[in-house]
Amino acid sequence: MEKTYHLMATAAAGLESLVGKELERLGYDHQVENYRVRFDGTQRDILNTNIWLRTADRIKIIVGEFDATTFDDLFENVKALPWEDYLNYDSEFPVAGRSKKSELFSVPDVQAITKKAIVNRLQDAYHIRTRLPENGYFAQLEVMIDKDHVIVTLDTTGESLFKRGYRVNKGGAPLKENFAAALVLLTNWHPDRPFVDPTTGSGTIAIEAALIGRNIAPGLIRDFDVEQMDWFDKSLSDSVRDDAEEQADYDRTLDIEGFDIDENMVAIATENAKHAGLGHDITFKQLAAKDWTTDKINGVLVANPPYGERLGELDAARELYQQMGDVYRQLPSWSKYILTSDLEFEQSYGEKATKRRKLYNGALRVDYFQYWGKRVK
Repeated sequence: MEKTYHLMATAAAGLESLVGKELERLGYDHQVENYRVRFDGTQRDILNTNIWLRTADRIKIIVGEFDATTFDDLFENVKALPWEDYLNYDSEFPVAGRSKKSELFSVPDVQAITKKAIVNRLQDAYHIRTRLPENGYFAQLEVMIDKDHVIVTLDTTGESLFKRGYRVNKGGAPLKENFAAALVLLTNWHPDRPFVDPTTGSGTIAIEAALIGRNIAPGLIRDFDVEQMDWFDKSLSDSVRDDAEEQADYDRTLDIEGFDIDENMVAIATENAKHAGLGHDITFKQLAAKDWTTDKINGVLVANPPYGERLGELDAARELYQQMGDVYRQLPSWSKYILTSDLEFEQSYGEKATKRRKLYNGALRVDYFQYWGKRVK
């Protein structure tokens, strides 16, 4: 019988439900919580979700969870977990920690006691009395305590899932790839419709749209920490990637464009798209947002314009928002989605949004202003 693991996909605030929808599409029962989505799966599923999830940050194994209000509780419960199933006697395993609203509030102490308990367990399991060498494979552990409830996890991902591996260059303040994918998935875009990013920067939104349009798994060209661990079945590495590769649709014609006023950003975006293998799927051009026009219909536009966060830049940003409003109102069949931290965006744009959704770009509160088009048959 194949072993099943309790897993969690971690996510940025506001994106948990999207991760849940992705897991549902992949065929997993799941439970959405703050900052994470729980699900169960085999080793194949661990790799499959790492390769396929577009909006998650990491896939972690929940090694154990329990309540603890004393350091003795913490030590004994951690020591009781089957660490030898996940770690060799020589594995390198740093322990990160977090605690909120709990009796055990000192994070350094929580980390030290968790580490000591795991060392004790491994020394017993491998009959070692000396210090563990920690020069083997790497395994990042984390102990999280919230209201005295402890969850101890093993990270299977390594570098965060937003690091797809295609971005060779970036400009100032780029969007993370998984956040850009979320912006696309929150729209009503379908790959048979035109897609435009009028403030494309390093091209991330357009590239993520093309990956979605071609059904290319976002983690296809990178490796994951779990693949270096001794207990993991190495034959899955090729098998799961081959399955994902077969699901890609390279025949569909996509109509995706990205524009930027800065020719250097256009060059960077073009380079990134080529690196993603999507050089022929996206057209990047130098163009100011106010100069864009089109006679195409039923398109979707996703913009991440400058927010005017820095001193003296808000006026310029609001002038851009006004220009966008003037241009986009001429395109009633297009749906427009604009991300900004300026909560008074609608006044500058000149129209109330159909819907707005609160998100966080890193620590910054942003709103996604949505203007739904009236589709022309």
